[in-house]
Amino acid sequence: MKVYPHSKLFFLLLLPGIAAVFAPVITQAQNPVTAAIRKLAADPDLKAASLGISVVDAASGREIASHNAGLALIPASTLKILSTASALGILGGDFRIKTDLQYDGEIDAKGVLHGNLYLKGYGDPTLGSPEMDGTPGLSALMVRLSMAVQQKGIRRIEGYIVGDGSYFDLPAEADTWQWNDMGNYYAAGAWGLNIHENLYYLRFQKRPKLGDRPPLVEITPAIDGLKMVNEVTSAETGTGDNVYIFGAPRTYDRIARGTIPRGSGRFSVKGALPDPPLFAAQQLADQLKSVGIISRKGPASWLEVADTGRERTTLYTHESPPLREVVGRTNTKSINLYAESLLRIVGKARSDEGSLAGSREAVRGFWREKGVSFDAAFIEDGSGLSPRNAVSADFFTGLLHAVAADDRIFTDFYASLPVSGQSGTLRYTLPGTPAAGKIRAKTGTMERVRSLAGYVETRSGKRTAFCILVNNYSCTGTEMRKKLEPVLMAIFNN
Repeated sequence: MKVYPHSKLFFLLLLPGIAAVFAPVITQAQNPVTAAIRKLAADPDLKAASLGISVVDAASGREIASHNAGLALIPASTLKILSTASALGILGGDFRIKTDLQYDGEIDAKGVLHGNLYLKGYGDPTLGSPEMDGTPGLSALMVRLSMAVQQKGIRRIEGYIVGDGSYFDLPAEADTWQWNDMGNYYAAGAWGLNIHENLYYLRFQKRPKLGDRPPLVEITPAIDGLKMVNEVTSAETGTGDNVYIFGAPRTYDRIARGTIPRGSGRFSVKGALPDPPLFAAQQLADQLKSVGIISRKGPASWLEVADTGRERTTLYTHESPPLREVVGRTNTKSINLYAESLLRIVGKARSDEGSLAGSREAVRGFWREKGVSFDAAFIEDGSGLSPRNAVSADFFTGLLHAVAADDRIFTDFYASLPVSGQSGTLRYTLPGTPAAGKIRAKTGTMERVRSLAGYVETRSGKRTAFCILVNNYSCTGTEMRKKLEPVLMAIFNN
């Protein structure tokens, strides 16, 4: 047998190589989070996918585990945490968004307004909402506005009733939103004057046979001039809403195309109002007419009425629920309109900028001051609807770390997030496990996109911030959600 004269030295020289070979095994033994991430990355359904994961200590920002954490991927609705955290940080949870009822000109002794009546919006996405708690619905709101006009002694209006959405710049939508999204409620743009969540309902009568055309029996609320071509057909029971409504903003020709489940009874689909400020003016004109107050020139949007240059007097101011409640609905229900509106409201508050581009820059400036890097954050909108958004996992954990460091933001933001096994878009994640109720996070879902970012309260009592981004997996979205659960459990158990 060959003998090496310096065997001890030789063995010492081999140690770094041995350590390198066995490092993954040692790391997995020491860090179950890394082991769970590696198992996910090796899943056959992620063979063609891009996966980015970042897990950090929320208080210190210290990395716990990561996988391609700097890779910019499509985040979908997880991007809403940027808009909502920014709104809380810049405006505060007590902030309320106002809407003013105003007039210009003079009111004569007979109660004739020689001027225009204006409904002036400041971006409130909850105005006349059919679903937001703490705010009057459309009909109740119009009654309040009508009463304010009556109490002022106005009996007739010689000018227009104007829906004033000038607070935000146009367009109301991001120019990178997809055409097949336009016309649907989830792609309703953010206007200076929003109303009824900028949506209407199509009511279909379901048919029992596959392939039958369910008749469109009602559009509510009624929209003047809306023409809807019905190309919807019946699909299998349980297939849900697969209807897309096609039509450009401020146009009134629409096509409803796709499927609803076969069966009996009615089925509702939500569409985006073509012109929310004009619709608000029309609703107010109808309500005033019902109590005998007529506008000689009728309802109009601010785009159709020349600026008179006259000073306006405010008759009534409506206020939204507190911002923390608006943020809560935004994150729990993942409402795109709310996130888009909040982004632009922040832009106006921070830099008097009503454009989407200016609002994005205002948000970047705010977080950069708190040490958040935007080097791997390419942001197109406030809701995550654009497929051209691309953000890295470590951007999100950097943001979540900065939020956790600021109590003014964190308390309301944390309360706004869906809870594992309990609420919102996380109610089906880890129910009945020890991690139920311990994870608060915002989900994101698009075709072949699943994302999740938020906080885990671990078994050991630590708060961990995490982000998981997956693009282009080959399984179903539900299966992908289940594949993420072992990683979440590993973070919880860490």
